[in-house]
Amino acid sequence: MPEKTAAVRRATLEDAAAIAAVHVSSWQAAYSGLMPDEFLSGLSVPARTESWAENLANPSLPHTVLVASEAGSGETAGFAVFGPGRDDDTTPETGELSAIYLLPAQWGNGLGRALHEECVRGLAARFETATLWVLSANERARKFYERAGWVSDGRTKVETMAEGTVPIEEIRYRLSLRD
Repeated sequence: MPEKTAAVRRATLEDAAAIAAVHVSSWQAAYSGLMPDEFLSGLSVPARTESWAENLANPSLPHTVLVASEAGSGETAGFAVFGPGRDDDTTPETGELSAIYLLPAQWGNGLGRALHEECVRGLAARFETATLWVLSANERARKFYERAGWVSDGRTKVETMAEGTVPIEEIRYRLSLRD
């Protein structure tokens, strides 16, 4: 697929529904076969819209939410979130890239890379190093981050979703933001 020119900007409250739609559709596509079908089919755009609206309406939250569209289209094709590290072993000099998601039709066309680059710029302005967590079985995402210079630091965790019924095994990656 040819690379597209991306327009990346900070998200506003008005982006909540579009972010929710990306969130749900990307999870349903990316995690198909990696998470239970009944869990994925139960993801709700209205519920995610409400959650994203609350998040975006709270200016005291320490993270930054970005949205990306194909230049000139104005339609949200992806989003990303970054901010201070949240792990118990991180220092104040450690930031975290906590999400990059794209509509499945946009995978492989450069919009994810544009979001990633903007997140790394934002993280580098505030932190010395950054971490991110990725689903262990998500080979596509792991390869994306590895091509961008992220390296597994050996830490893993298992979290649960859906009231403890869906285990999520993740691996942590790290990127130095100082050369």
